[in-house]
Amino acid sequence: MNRYQHLTADERHRITAMRRLRYSQAEIARAMSRSPSTISRELRRNVTRHDGWYRAEKAHSYATARRSSQRRRSWFNSNQWHQVEALLKRKWSPEQDSYTLKEQGICSISHETIYRYILNDKKAGGNLYRYMRIMPKKRRKRYNRKDSRGVLRGKRHISERPAQVELRQEPGHWEGDTVIGVDKRFSILTLVERRS
Repeated sequence: MNRYQHLTADERHRITAMRRLRYSQAEIARAMSRSPSTISRELRRNVTRHDGWYRAEKAHSYATARRSSQRRRSWFNSNQWHQVEALLKRKWSPEQDSYTLKEQGICSISHETIYRYILNDKKAGGNLYRYMRIMPKKRRKRYNRKDSRGVLRGKRHISERPAQVELRQEPGHWEGDTVIGVDKRFSILTLVERRS
């Protein structure tokens, strides 16, 4: 029995082309030497969300994001984790641990993985976090989410400004700008009456 293999980006482009030529799912599966259920599942899972069309680039990005967000087993054995813990107990940062373990040829582990390990240990009642000089806040992964950083709720876009404002013929049209300081505590507000 053949082991299942994920569709490649090239295969997804072929599916897109064949869908445009109105091939059925069964015909696409035969042409690609794939199971009809594989094609059916691909079309069901990875259509573009706003209009329901299948596009290869979008489908591939959806599949890649889904695959990377799934929980996977640890790639490191208990001996390697003991080495990480020993370095942490010397008050080394995860970045220093990562670099040292790689240089010594013990394992190639990222500092993000070590931070996750510490957070999971803390949730389980462990005390590795106490050896940290600084423990950063847990960051959320932003897969398939609209980026909302720097967006003010209820703020109208400048393109919605009435056309007569650009003529600068009526008094009472104001333009404002805000400059926020480095420490995020102080700001300067500039208001200009556009006609004068």
